[in-house]
Amino acid sequence: MDSGSVNWETLDILIINFAKSENLIEDSSSSSIQSSSPHSSSSYQLRLVIRHIRRSLESGDIDSALDLLRLHAPSILHDHRILFRLHKQKFIELLRKGTVEDRDSAIDCLRIDLAPCALDAYPEAYEEFKHVLLAFIYDKDDTSSPVANEWSERRRFDLAGFMSSMLRAHLHAYDPIFSMSLRYLISIHRAYCLRQGITSPISDLTERLLLEERDPPATPQDTLYEVPPFDEVDIQALAHAVELTRQGAIDSLRFAKGDLVMAFQNELCRMRLDVPLLDQLVREYCVYRGIVDPAFGKQPIPEPVKFNQHELGYCSSRDCSLELDCNAGKHSDGETSVTNVDTDGSPENNADVTSMRGIDVEVRYTSETTSSHEDCSTSGSQQIGNPSVLQRRRLLGTGERSKRKRWRGRYDDSSYMADASLEDNNMQEHSISTVVSTLSKEKQGSEKTFALDVSNVDDKFEILLGMKELASKGLAAEAVEEVNAIVPNFFAQSSLLLFQLKQVEFLKLVSCGDYDAALRVACSHLGPLAANDPALLKPLKETLLALLRPNEDALGTALPLNALAASLQVAVGRRLGVEEPQLMKIMRATLYTHNEWFKLQMCKDRFEGLLKIDSLKEANTPFHSPVSMSKSHGDSCTNGSSQATVSSVTRMSEDGSSPTQESSRDVICDEGAILKVMEFLALPRADAIHLLAQYNGNAETVIQQIFA
Repeated sequence: MDSGSVNWETLDILIINFAKSENLIEDSSSSSIQSSSPHSSSSYQLRLVIRHIRRSLESGDIDSALDLLRLHAPSILHDHRILFRLHKQKFIELLRKGTVEDRDSAIDCLRIDLAPCALDAYPEAYEEFKHVLLAFIYDKDDTSSPVANEWSERRRFDLAGFMSSMLRAHLHAYDPIFSMSLRYLISIHRAYCLRQGITSPISDLTERLLLEERDPPATPQDTLYEVPPFDEVDIQALAHAVELTRQGAIDSLRFAKGDLVMAFQNELCRMRLDVPLLDQLVREYCVYRGIVDPAFGKQPIPEPVKFNQHELGYCSSRDCSLELDCNAGKHSDGETSVTNVDTDGSPENNADVTSMRGIDVEVRYTSETTSSHEDCSTSGSQQIGNPSVLQRRRLLGTGERSKRKRWRGRYDDSSYMADASLEDNNMQEHSISTVVSTLSKEKQGSEKTFALDVSNVDDKFEILLGMKELASKGLAAEAVEEVNAIVPNFFAQSSLLLFQLKQVEFLKLVSCGDYDAALRVACSHLGPLAANDPALLKPLKETLLALLRPNEDALGTALPLNALAASLQVAVGRRLGVEEPQLMKIMRATLYTHNEWFKLQMCKDRFEGLLKIDSLKEANTPFHSPVSMSKSHGDSCTNGSSQATVSSVTRMSEDGSSPTQESSRDVICDEGAILKVMEFLALPRADAIHLLAQYNGNAETVIQQIFA
């Protein structure tokens, strides 16, 4: 997939919201996006509380967990099922310590706490209570004892995961949207690759990032079991979205009292991510995109916040003076629009990213740019040391760099200090590219020269950001000039990018009414490029149609400048030895397989709007180019609750690309028939449709044939 397949500006917004919601970046600006809304601050602190409770339970410190629960979620302890499990684990942990005093404390725990709870926690609780008394007799190291499972430290982690699931739902402390979207996309990517029998190009990352283990599910109280039957459409949608059994989906809906969105979020957050690795990938992306200043990614780790159960959350002081005005979006006409982003990462409060495509989260020039009417030579005659082309890049070392965010890391959560350190974690060698690990070096004597050194990694990085900035603002002539100065022969091997940049230049001149200059660009560049590549003739004709619409803003309505800018940054970066962030690779691959997966399902993803996946795919409709036109899919999906689905026999190519039709005979499958086959045979939607297509859409015939 090319970079135009992902709306990088939407991803920027989601990642900034994620980093702010998790308190990973510092923002002291009062004029740009505020560090957190009140709701976001509360959500972060609640997630932090849950993490501390989890760590306490995993370490066997049940008393600390109970203290936190009484302080932050006292009502959850009214559920005697939960209280019984906590006291039972406390009893085991006291015995595990092995001292006479702790043994006496364990007996007190039995008498005062555990025995009363066992009477009314749940029907099996009293039997479990009597069984756990055997821990007095059998040693913790006896693996063949009747209570070996009770002694197992695995019980700590199961209880910690269960409490995390319960508390997330109870406190509505869900993870930020980006985190949930990533879980969902990776899980679908795995399912698609498994079904198609293909090897994932990002398996080395996804296997480490999304862990196989999930937290135990939250369980409903007995009083919630008497509920009306749920819609089978909702049951199947949830079951297949998060890989549950049908009964598991029903139980999840029961716990959520029939709220499909809440059940979906509960199940997504049960999937566990490698948090330190995710933070590293996010930082790498932020540095590459100019959101975060790399010079502040390798600071000495500050003293961890002393854990105070009355004030979980933020550091008491901020010395950050760096900011990034993520709200100022520069349009092609030079005007500035301001969009306020105020989000806590939750779906109901998240900013509408579809209306924020004009947001400019990149660094901006402090010097004047060259006129778009001047010569845009592609000969590569200018050299790297020519100050007329590159002197403005040096200014980024002071004014523009100071507008970027400062990365602070996950330092508020002291329990993550040991394994979340960006300096010490050995995974960094695998997850962060060389450019990020070296960008923090200070440049020596940079104020004394105008020219940039392309052998210096830091300078390469600034050059790439400058090129992207020019292209995203529609300054195509200047972008071409700078690329030629840095990599003289670049466009000889990247004619499509040159054609697209010249399209921008042509349309900008047309929108300004300078038709003579526009025709000169078409004759000097677009025409010769199309002559050498016949595939460019059609987009050239469509570009020239702009001359017939002189009163329309062709540049503002027809061109996805940010997608082109991202493509240019990636392509030139590779020539300079700077690889794109691994998160960009993950998003390309997973969004592609998301498309292909729901083609197989022959329905629309009911959750893509909630997770902003639809916005991530809306790359402003790429240029009139053969690449973009070949990827146009049209309306290939129908809604999951539609009444009929048109099925035809399809076969996927070996590389997992788009399916090719093998049969012209379509079978109309009723939605009720699809659901019936899915329910009775416990089949995925795609398999149910395939079977129905073989039996003329008759569900009863399919079921009879299977059980015959």
